[in-house]
Amino acid sequence: MPAFDAVLFDVDGTLLHSRPGILHTFAYAFRQMGLDPAGIDCTRYLGPPLRWSFAQHFSSEADVERAVEHYRTRYAEAGMHECAPFPGVRAMLAALRAAGVFLATATCKPVDVVRPILAEQGLAPYFDLIGGASMDASVDTKAAVIRQDLADARLAGRRVLMVGDRQDDLQGAAACGLPAAGVLYGYGSRAELEACRPLFLAEDCEELTRRILQGDTAR
Repeated sequence: MPAFDAVLFDVDGTLLHSRPGILHTFAYAFRQMGLDPAGIDCTRYLGPPLRWSFAQHFSSEADVERAVEHYRTRYAEAGMHECAPFPGVRAMLAALRAAGVFLATATCKPVDVVRPILAEQGLAPYFDLIGGASMDASVDTKAAVIRQDLADARLAGRRVLMVGDRQDDLQGAAACGLPAAGVLYGYGSRAELEACRPLFLAEDCEELTRRILQGDTAR
């Protein structure tokens, strides 16, 4: 029997190498807002919610919302197509699904944004639940997304693991009382993830699959 019978996956940096599209889109949005992206380290925004990211640069809520709209418009046109699954992702999802593990996403991308991306990449059929943020600010943080996933009746009584590549993923899981695992092939560093005391860290999808199915949670 698998150690966990449900897994919530972050998407960017965990399932998909989406960094190019995200960084190009941030650069576009900042230019539209009158800022030079050359002076901004956009890599720190790989993972956190969009509104939080733009709030680091704009003090008014109206400007933050304008920046979010610029980002989402451009991302739908181009950025969402600049991604691909990390090596081993499809095999991992297939193995977990074959073992009877309930699979869900828990991403700060809005559901309406992430669903077509997963479909385009051929990953949508693996998931029992595609969970994500709302288009407005009502479900905007990783903790809020996870709570929304956990409200699904199909997860009642299951042993749930959160998997992600950034501190937001692990901190969101902790806020919801869930164990979390970190992946080292994504966008967060080992130091960032270890500071959040994950159940374990996995170097690649093969190791992650084995640990989920065999219960090998030794650090």
